[in-house]
Amino acid sequence: MWGVNSGSLEKNLIEKYGGVTAEGIVESALNKVRMIEEMDYGNLVISIKSSDVLMCVKAHELIAERTDYPLHVGITEAGTLISGTIKSSVGLGIILHKGIGDTIRVSLTGDPLEEVKAAKTILRSLGLKRGGVEVISCPTCGRTRIDLISLANQVEDMVSAYDHLDIKVAVMGCVVNGPGEAREADIGIAGGIGEGLLIKKGEVIRKVPEEELLSALQEELMKMQ
Repeated sequence: MWGVNSGSLEKNLIEKYGGVTAEGIVESALNKVRMIEEMDYGNLVISIKSSDVLMCVKAHELIAERTDYPLHVGITEAGTLISGTIKSSVGLGIILHKGIGDTIRVSLTGDPLEEVKAAKTILRSLGLKRGGVEVISCPTCGRTRIDLISLANQVEDMVSAYDHLDIKVAVMGCVVNGPGEAREADIGIAGGIGEGLLIKKGEVIRKVPEEELLSALQEELMKMQ
């Protein structure tokens, strides 16, 4: 793999383009590709990255027009878990949706496992990866009668063990709108006051005590294996 990072762009290209630009990044990368090709080597994957999302997008658009080599895409130095995931999702989402990119990297200042989770979610959201459980959950509101935030996080952790399933799981905060809002999910739970509902395709299967919601959902997931 050969890569160019916006933070290490050559001085002459910075002077030529009046700063660090997408055009300069692409020229730097292609100059080095030509040097490698002159040594009769062509088994290359090109990586051009920037921490500037829109610059990175433009650079990939430009280089995709000028080479057929595989491209490894990512937003470098994206940041911490929240900000980095958002920047990577926006940048990679645009690039991949244009049909550009062969491999990806989500760069976060945090646990590398979170990078993998974010990458999988980005690919799944774009329809580029199948398999794995997608968790959807509603925001908290005045009708919420359970600790929805904690429950949604517990569900997300739990379903990571069922990556072989290709389903959507809903975690809803109330029994009033929960079943309807979870209609597109294969299975879900909705919390009430001291109890909750187990839902399949928007239809209520049964009521369970609040403290048993998680285990009831897990039991249904095990049946789907």
